[in-house]
Amino acid sequence: MENILANRYIIQKQLGKKAGRRTLLAKDLKTEELVIVKLLSFGSDFQWDDLKLFERKAETLKSLSHPCIPRYLDYFEINSSTFKGFALIQAYIPAKTLEQYLQSGRKFTELEVKQIGKSILKILVYLHGLNPPVIHRDIKPSNILLRDRTGNNVGEVYLIDFGSVQTVLATEKIGTRTIVGTYGYMPQEQFGGRTVPASDLYSLGATLIYLVTGSHPADLPEKDFRIQFEEVANLSENFSNWLKLMTEPSLGNRLRSVNEAITALDQPQLLKNAALTFKKPTDSKIKLTKNKELIEIIIPPIGLRMPSFNALFSTVFLVSISQSIVLVLQELIVVSPFFKMIEIIFFILILSLLYKLLFILFGRMKLQINQHQISLIHELWGTKIKFSKPALKEDICLLQRIRKYAHRNSGLTALQIQAQIIIWAGKRKKFTIGNDNDLISEPELDWLAHELSEWLDMPIRTE
Repeated sequence: MENILANRYIIQKQLGKKAGRRTLLAKDLKTEELVIVKLLSFGSDFQWDDLKLFERKAETLKSLSHPCIPRYLDYFEINSSTFKGFALIQAYIPAKTLEQYLQSGRKFTELEVKQIGKSILKILVYLHGLNPPVIHRDIKPSNILLRDRTGNNVGEVYLIDFGSVQTVLATEKIGTRTIVGTYGYMPQEQFGGRTVPASDLYSLGATLIYLVTGSHPADLPEKDFRIQFEEVANLSENFSNWLKLMTEPSLGNRLRSVNEAITALDQPQLLKNAALTFKKPTDSKIKLTKNKELIEIIIPPIGLRMPSFNALFSTVFLVSISQSIVLVLQELIVVSPFFKMIEIIFFILILSLLYKLLFILFGRMKLQINQHQISLIHELWGTKIKFSKPALKEDICLLQRIRKYAHRNSGLTALQIQAQIIIWAGKRKKFTIGNDNDLISEPELDWLAHELSEWLDMPIRTE
């Protein structure tokens, strides 16, 4: 390997090495600054997936601009007698990794660990907020740099090594999923090649557990795939509970977003009330059946639940008005036969309105998801009406909890116009709970969304 790369970068020393890759410290002759050189060689153990990840890392870093992420500087191919491969040049950060600090015997207080966690979360706010969101997929102590302490602050924190980075858009494309990450810091969904923004939260939580225990997460005991760290860490109850929510194996029980994680860290009292939010309302008549094989939600007729006066009144009012119009039209038929056609149209309208009223009063809805498919059925007096064809369970890709408001009176008051749960199976197929006919309360929708999220092992996207 030559000492000068691209007639510009003079190699100072080697910082790291693993199969087919090397990390070097070099000096840029043009700027006189130190830089980091990442090398990928075309050796005997070279695999095309390695090149894909390396190129993705370069492209991602080139598009990023954050003070706590090392800057992309250059990328080029090397084809010489001593080395064949690619080189990625990044800005050099004079700092040690958290792994290096731990190996040297440094201990971190709870306050310091919180500060480190908060700093990484702020970086993830930027990454996950991009379009499409960027998921790091390999957050661990050796990929976090920490500069020396400044005042009361633990020091500046940097997130490095984007060799495993993935975008949400890429993970949704069949055939592009690659299992990457580090054992002990990877959530369950990542072992299946699936990553979501909450996957980074798990990795960060596991990293912080390493800081407070001094033990690798994989070396700690576990129960039901949950890391058991409480007995070997002297932590406050609030912070311990926060770490548990960060490292929940199930996506449905894990903190769902970076902003939610920051809020829960800053306001730990919310953690105590979180479980109450998702309990079934005591007055709810909705029937939920859930086991390993299926989840089934049956929403009974409104006659068996608390009626919605507005919905019933509006329907009855429309029926009454329509009947009155038809009576008037019948009188006008004597004057003009043209109104006979209009009468027929209004007669059909009355039938549809009556059907809607009967369905609201006596119809029920059943959503069922088993290991093979998802189906949504509406029933009226035992007659099953399928509003859409079933979809494959494996096609379910998104769980939405929607709350939409319209403002009136110059924006002084807000009127909720839509409250729904939507399950998407592919880009066009959707199954909706909470439309006008279902008349489900907000607490019921929150409860059902949480139950669906837990069973599907899928985060809830709020709109």
